[in-house]
Amino acid sequence: MASTDSRFWHPFADMHAVRSAELTLVSGDGVHVTDEDGRRYLDGTASLWNVNVGHGRKELADAAAAQMRELATYGAFGAFNNPRARELADPRIFLTSGGGDSIDTAAKLARRYFAAIGQPERVHLISRSQGYHGTHGLGTSLGGIPANRVDVGPLDPNASQVPHDSLEALETEIERVGADRVAAVFVEPVIGAGGVHQPREGYIEGVDALCKRTGVLHVVDAVIAGFGRLGEWFSPERWGIEPDMITFAKGVTSGYLPLGGLVVSGTIAAPFWDEPNPPWFRHGPTYAGHPTCCAVALANLDIIEREGLLARGLELQDEIASALRPFESHALVGEVRAGIGAIGAVGLTGEVLMREPKAPMRVFAHARDHGVLVRPLGDGVAISPPLIATREDIDTAATAISDALDAVASELGVTAAA
Repeated sequence: MASTDSRFWHPFADMHAVRSAELTLVSGDGVHVTDEDGRRYLDGTASLWNVNVGHGRKELADAAAAQMRELATYGAFGAFNNPRARELADPRIFLTSGGGDSIDTAAKLARRYFAAIGQPERVHLISRSQGYHGTHGLGTSLGGIPANRVDVGPLDPNASQVPHDSLEALETEIERVGADRVAAVFVEPVIGAGGVHQPREGYIEGVDALCKRTGVLHVVDAVIAGFGRLGEWFSPERWGIEPDMITFAKGVTSGYLPLGGLVVSGTIAAPFWDEPNPPWFRHGPTYAGHPTCCAVALANLDIIEREGLLARGLELQDEIASALRPFESHALVGEVRAGIGAIGAVGLTGEVLMREPKAPMRVFAHARDHGVLVRPLGDGVAISPPLIATREDIDTAATAISDALDAVASELGVTAAA
């Protein structure tokens, strides 16, 4: 554990507390990481939901090195391309540097598309409470986590949120704004950073049907959900829907290099691709189509396919759910959210959070003391292990969470059993 004063400004961090209490990780292997003091931890969150194939995969390092020796980088603006980007971009894909880039790309493209087909008034964007869509400009305006929107200046006035669990509220909002003014609806199939909220039965299909009926574009934010996390390559396949756009990042390279993208339907692409004098979409990051990032992505996708990690994601959803469900009887726990994908959360009761708002951080700290890294967020803690995790790994994480809950209960003077 570092004791010196840091100069690194950590994302999403209380820097007064963190500056002299960093947890410095120096290596990773499979589902484990090791800190600079030699202590080994089970990575219960796959870093930031993204190390799907696990740490220390030599194939990915080799793919990066081989590509760097051949062509490390070159911009893809205009007519420039490279073999790795060309191979990765099938179907039609706009490549970015990460999830936040992908969200802002989708939002801008939705508006640009409607302008291109003669409906420039369609600029309004709708998202859901507790949704997380990155921290770029439009992503912040779309975000449904209140703390992420505070004191950053004016947000886009043509963006609004609805309750994440109500299809009726979404329909009412489209009617309020006017369908002829709404460009797109953004939906995480399973809300991640906002607390691992899973959709009600029929919700995802209902959103898709509503969008098709009103002409509003349906954007699925699969940044967390993709590449096996929900048992599919992207996630809309799970519900049998075909949205207008799908944003992705994270698991496409298992986090080994920054890469994201936007899968675009033929209908949305048509005005830009098929017209003899088409409108331009004047947008894109410097590293779009980065050869080395794309090479790692291709090698990572090979691992996912070769090792059957899509199927493993489906197995993990049951293992995680069965491991976390017993906590529903714990006095500190208000809700367990699990059962769709290799992701789950243990939410604390409102009474506990009112008494100790930092209770999730306390649970995280005690779990870390027991050698397991979980993610404190919202009302509790979440797990989303690498897809190579075993049932034994899941049980190890659950035991650490159990011990952590008991420790926090003791600190608060609460009897652990409900």
